[in-house]
Amino acid sequence: MDNRTMARLLDEAADLMEIDGADSFRVRSYRRAAEAIAQTTVDLCTAAEDSVRLLAIPGIGKSMAANVQAMATSGSFPLRDDLLARYGAGVLELLKLPGMGPKTVALFRDAAQITTIDQLAEAIDAGRLAGLPRMGAKQLEKLRKGIEDYRRSAGRIRIDVADDEAKAISGYLLAFDGIDRVTPAGSLRRGRDTVGDLDLLATGAACAPGCTAGAVEYVAAYPGIHDIIAKGENKVSFHVHGGLQVDVRLLPTASYGAALQYFTGSKAHNVALRQRALKLGYTLNEWALARLDDGAVVAAASEEEVYAALGMARIPPEMRENLGEIELASRGALPRLVHAEDLRGDLHMHTTASDGRNTIREMAQAALACGLGYIAITDHTKALAMTGGLDEKRALEHIARIREVDSEMEGRIRIFSGIEVDILADGALDLDDEVLAQMEVVIASVHSRFEQPQEEMTTRVLRALENPYVRILGHPTGRLLLRREPFALDMGAVLRRAAELGVAMEHNAAPERLDLCDRDLRMAKELGCKVVISTDAHKTSVVGKMEYGIRQLRRAWLTPDDVLNTRNAEGFLAGLRARP
Repeated sequence: MDNRTMARLLDEAADLMEIDGADSFRVRSYRRAAEAIAQTTVDLCTAAEDSVRLLAIPGIGKSMAANVQAMATSGSFPLRDDLLARYGAGVLELLKLPGMGPKTVALFRDAAQITTIDQLAEAIDAGRLAGLPRMGAKQLEKLRKGIEDYRRSAGRIRIDVADDEAKAISGYLLAFDGIDRVTPAGSLRRGRDTVGDLDLLATGAACAPGCTAGAVEYVAAYPGIHDIIAKGENKVSFHVHGGLQVDVRLLPTASYGAALQYFTGSKAHNVALRQRALKLGYTLNEWALARLDDGAVVAAASEEEVYAALGMARIPPEMRENLGEIELASRGALPRLVHAEDLRGDLHMHTTASDGRNTIREMAQAALACGLGYIAITDHTKALAMTGGLDEKRALEHIARIREVDSEMEGRIRIFSGIEVDILADGALDLDDEVLAQMEVVIASVHSRFEQPQEEMTTRVLRALENPYVRILGHPTGRLLLRREPFALDMGAVLRRAAELGVAMEHNAAPERLDLCDRDLRMAKELGCKVVISTDAHKTSVVGKMEYGIRQLRRAWLTPDDVLNTRNAEGFLAGLRARP
């Protein structure tokens, strides 16, 4: 049990309470507590025994402190358990469908006894929902597509969730005497945006052949295990709560490099590498690179020596997809991929002027603390009324405030005036050109009408790019990982026109988006389209946090030269489309 899991359980309880028709104030108190728990740096499992310490956390009252204490000891709390027993876990899965809220779930349950996704799909196909409020043919078709999308992504989780799980399990394993190193492998190490399962490799004295019994039992006792799949001499497979499969392998130190290379994959990369090994007279597996003729080990302890013995430099894990990386490595021509340390600015963030939680000054100070040299404040425009988006008058006032704070920072960090302007359904922009002309960084983004056909959506985006003040296209496909598919768009046409006009593509590094995907980032590079990476931060704790986005840039083989915000402030502005 950790803070993140506690926050999720409280959010689930709030959803169940809404389905149950609970008082809205009480529901909000659970959501506020979930948010407070997700943000606090206090380890609540450690603090659970001290009520005074819990009550000192904003958003945690006496009843919520009791819930925290219950979760720390039992993994849940009575209210959530009672509601789950009443409604079933299936309703929580229903809430994962796009556009599905607690009120709709309650409607389906009360009117049609629907409490699972399978029951909902069956009811839609049988026509049993046609008479329900707000359930016209168009809405039912959206639900059907949402179910299809959800089923396609079932069994996968976002990279950040998998990374958190890997860190939690690794911390547990490293506490065992005799395990001194734990490394994630598989798709997580390669930086895939979603992960189907989790591979963890452990080495140390307790992992040596004949010495693993104690370590195996220790792994099998991990508190987060939901069920054990298999337990062998040097491997334990299990599901954690939430369904993710985890495979922990206990390895001799002498084979660590070969095993890490093998279990990192991808399968296609490994097949190509084994074929190369055979041509050189070697055999390559998870234990070692060895000679075919006598079985003598050539390399095994580190990935570097395995790749070196095959006549190449170590290939970065993100590149291992058999897309030409082996040939490049054999010629000594691997690119120098972008790193987090290369980034100088964060170009997409929101403040209290729209739907952000912090002021301009607070966002700037957070960026300064991260070592950044510049940021752009890019609040929403008026079409997104629910975000408090800016109209022309407020946008001009906001520009003045941004410049005032920029001046007060006295050169310690640059703050560019900007906006995330909505691309309307016909491709027009949501602010007058006279206002956009006064901003240094104009990001244009689609936030509505995602269902438009590809030709219509492509025309819409292309028209927006033609506006001479647009300098960046924000989260270009609108996807939300495992929740909303990308909208239909001729990406090639968009990237080609953007390259011609000098409009940069954003890679939105928010882990729920990671948009553009690695494939489209690779296409952008091929077409000569510049890229910026940004957090889309709505609070200070997110500013500068681009780790998972950087992994996507590396998967696309992007170098610092391909990413505009690796430059200093002046170089960044010079790399953007010239303003009229």
